[in-house]
Amino acid sequence: TLGPHPLSHKQAPGKLFHQTLNEEVWLVYVSQAYDCIYNWLSPGDRALFEKNIFRPMVHWFAVKNEHEFNRIHNHGTWATAAVGMIGYVMHDQELVDMALYGTKKDGNGGFLRQLDLLFSPDGYYMEGPYYIRYALRPFFLFAEAIERNQPDLKIFEYRNKILKKAFYAAAQTIFPNGVFPPINDASRTMNIKAPGPLIAHNITYARYGGNANLLAIAGIQGKVFLNPAGLQVARDFAAAKQVPVLNWASVEFTDGYDGKRGGLGILRMGRGMQQTMLLMKYGVHGKGHGHFDKLHFILFDQGREVVPDYGFCRWINIEPKFGGRYLPENTTYAKQTIAHNTLVVDETCQNNGDRKAADKVWGQRHFFDAAGDRVKVMSARALDHYPGVAMQRTMFLIKDARLLYPVVVDVFRATSTQEHQYDYPIHFLGQLISTNLEYRAHVDVQRPLGIRAGYQHIWKEASGTTNDVFKLTWLDGHRYYSLVTSPAPGTEIIFGRTGANDPNFNLRSEPMVIVRRKAQNDVFAAVIEPHGYFNEAEEKSMDARGLIESVAVIGDNAQASVIEVRGKNGLRWEIGINNGEASKSKTIAVTFRGKTYTWTGNYSVQGVKE
Repeated sequence: TLGPHPLSHKQAPGKLFHQTLNEEVWLVYVSQAYDCIYNWLSPGDRALFEKNIFRPMVHWFAVKNEHEFNRIHNHGTWATAAVGMIGYVMHDQELVDMALYGTKKDGNGGFLRQLDLLFSPDGYYMEGPYYIRYALRPFFLFAEAIERNQPDLKIFEYRNKILKKAFYAAAQTIFPNGVFPPINDASRTMNIKAPGPLIAHNITYARYGGNANLLAIAGIQGKVFLNPAGLQVARDFAAAKQVPVLNWASVEFTDGYDGKRGGLGILRMGRGMQQTMLLMKYGVHGKGHGHFDKLHFILFDQGREVVPDYGFCRWINIEPKFGGRYLPENTTYAKQTIAHNTLVVDETCQNNGDRKAADKVWGQRHFFDAAGDRVKVMSARALDHYPGVAMQRTMFLIKDARLLYPVVVDVFRATSTQEHQYDYPIHFLGQLISTNLEYRAHVDVQRPLGIRAGYQHIWKEASGTTNDVFKLTWLDGHRYYSLVTSPAPGTEIIFGRTGANDPNFNLRSEPMVIVRRKAQNDVFAAVIEPHGYFNEAEEKSMDARGLIESVAVIGDNAQASVIEVRGKNGLRWEIGINNGEASKSKTIAVTFRGKTYTWTGNYSVQGVKE
């Protein structure tokens, strides 16, 4: 008899594999294979397999690793699905009930409890898109088995059709190219073609009905699951006169099982691969796979992540890289706040890098409005992530007729009773082209930017100080991108790159810029403008300089903030943001620099050309 695997590395050990999770995945698939040949096998053969393989595995999962089995986590989902599905095949209702309701069969664990607690009422999964992509497999395979064996449970109706919402919520987070946004522990390239989304898509289509977006996803996936649900998708796809273009609209998801723990906002403009997508994360931490990144954002444009999330530090299934497991730098860099596009206070990590503390708090939704064609906006707060510091981020996606592409306007507000060092990082990909900053490049000696909280992994490549508007332009793909930030006295600009203190070359080398200020209260206002065109094959470069010239904070107080954006061709936007309690009908009136600004609702954007 095999004992626990010697290379479990802090995971619940399996026997064939290094962790029970791998064996549970194995049993989910083998239970289906066993079902296919069950009646063909002799009673003696069945008894041999069940006595020596299946029942010992179930005992290992549910008795020896009871905590893991009842855990509200994707590991628990795989465990319950494995035991429940083999239970159905072996006609053992005792095992099925344990899988449905937990080892004590009291409803505090088990598959149904997973459905209750892992999803918000909208269907958003607390660990993020990457891990629901993985968990969709056991959720939908076991649900299909339940429906076929115990239709009276009405599993596809459970919790107001939570399985349908789970698939749609996962699918609606994808970038236009089908890739899942890499928030929390996640790969940058995992996409909707993966087995879990494929299985869930086909079953969702068959059980709940199809539509143009589901057919568009089928076109991206390029294959179907070999069961009746997959056959239905294939027939409808073949009958379609043309393949629909994926056209998800802007969307906001609540987070937490009760829907009251922040959320995830996505703003979209355009269609297909030309769509611009802006995502902001302000929900729960995400337990063991969560990152310390509240109010973090990702910008997708031109078919790629332009302002990216680093994702996880893991070379999955590449055995020479620590067996494909999570690497130490996942904790020391990838999870840290500085690895994300959100404010860092005093070179520390949100919640001091304490996962259990982070799981007890979450962001707060302020307002979300994506109804307009020219202006879309989302705003959220993080009040419990740095002691004594309240943070609010408001992000706009604005389409002005004078600009070729939608522009991001970001207003990040931090307030405190004490002075702090505030770091505003923007991670980007591509090549730095130009900047208006007079900086000193550290060409002879480069040193790490700090000693902890991820800073120890960042090379300080160059730096400078400015009292004026800061501009930076980089090239990514066929397009230029310009970052323009509001001025403040004594602002330090730092150009950094990942890779310091990385003796095993586990980190990717990627650039970033950090806007650093020391203040008690501060507002970072910035614009990210896509512009121009570059084609190396044609040796063509157009409009390498953006039209946006300046961003200024006209005024800020507890009631409101007023921002001004100026550019060429007479461009001038006046933006007001409600900093008080959210209200669509409240009239805001504030006076800054001798001028009174008035508007009704949570925000105002004046000057955008139709």
